[in-house]
Amino acid sequence: MENMDFDRIYKEHFKTVYAYILGLCASQSVAEEITQETFYKALKNIGRFRGESRISTWLCQIAKNSYYTYCKKQRAESVEEWEQVPDDRDFVIRLEDKEMVFTIHKHLHNMEEPYKEVFSLRIFGELSFLQIAELFNKTESWARVTFYRSKKMIRALMEEMENGKDL
Repeated sequence: MENMDFDRIYKEHFKTVYAYILGLCASQSVAEEITQETFYKALKNIGRFRGESRISTWLCQIAKNSYYTYCKKQRAESVEEWEQVPDDRDFVIRLEDKEMVFTIHKHLHNMEEPYKEVFSLRIFGELSFLQIAELFNKTESWARVTFYRSKKMIRALMEEMENGKDL
């Protein structure tokens, strides 16, 4: 199949594939990523399309498989990171030091979202992971993993400070 034909396929079916994935995941950024991946895979494998179904059906099947693979990968990363979450007691004790709290706020100011907000809501707002998840319209597991990642960033900055590195 020529590139011109594939350009036509892309233009004619992009919205269909995007809408299909958006319906599965309810996330525009994930839907965009999966849709782009779908068309990349379709372009690489266009020779395998046998014409036994409509092209849109074939593309949506690729999209569905790509989305399921994405979900499995996300779950595996979440579980792996969550299993590594250390005890928080020493971290909370250090937050009682007003100077340390101010230093953490300075680091938080430069941190990317959603890490900054999840960390603040959990530590300073004392919200549960379930409450944080509801605010972001995500799962409780997502809130736990995001908090763990933000805490890991803060710990790294604190360790650099303790080792005498001026940030």
